[in-house]
Parts: sequence; C-alpha cells; structure tokens
Amino acid sequence: MAAVQGNSEGMLGIGKKDRDLDAAVEELGRADTLAFGGVGIAGQILPATEAYRHVERALREHPEAARKKVDRLLKHGSPAGKAYAAALLDTVDPAAGRAAWERLRDDDSEFTTFSGCIMGRATLREYATERLTGPDRS
Repeated sequence: MAAVQGNSEGMLGIGKKDRDLDAAVEELGRADTLAFGGVGIAGQILPATEAYRHVERALREHPEAARKKVDRLLKHGSPAGKAYAAALLDTVDPAAGRAAWERLRDDDSEFTTFSGCIMGRATLREYATERLTGPDRS
C-alpha cells in the first residue's frame, strides 16, 4: 500500500505543479498592482509578487509549458498582469521581452506600482517606455 501511495503522490505531484502554475498565472492575470519585492514598511510580499516568482521558477524548470501561459497572460491579462508577463519574458528571452514592451507601449491602461514604500500609478505606455529606455537597455 505504501508503494502505491508513493507512486500516486508522484503522479499527483506533476498535476499539482500544473495546477500551481495555472493558479499563479491566474493571480497575475487579475493583478492590479505591480511589485517585484516587499511593499510598505513591513515589506509585505503581495500575492501577485509570489505568483510572479512561481512563474519565473516554472520558466526555468518547464520552459515550454510556462512560456505558453506567459504568452497568453501578455495577451489577456490585466494591465499589471501584462507588465508582469513582459518582465517574465525579459528574464528568459530578452528579444521576446523587448517585443512585448514594444507592444505594450501603445496601451494607456493604468495600474498601481510599488517600489518599497512608494506607491504610484503608471500606464502601460509609460512603464513600457521606461523599460525600453532604462539603464539596463543598450
């Protein structure tokens, strides 16, 4: 019985990874705030930030499956979700990331941003332009 249980846990583990990835992408798809680290005085990690980190890991571990979900997020996500998708693409494929930011540069949808304790608002146009012309771009 223990061997059977171990085998089914292993099989369930694969399904769980898929469900976890789907849940993380769904979280990003409805995100209204973009934050890559802790926010506020307490440095709280937002659910979307946790989801971003999960998808980032999945892109390294299961690139093909995760990439399809990120591409879909870029097309159908909330404004913050689209920004997360472009940032994720930037980490694994800089050319695809650049193309995503180029596409988002025509979008005036707004979202909330957090950098530490500083909360702000940005349009995808503003944020994408900053990402395309920032100091980390040549």
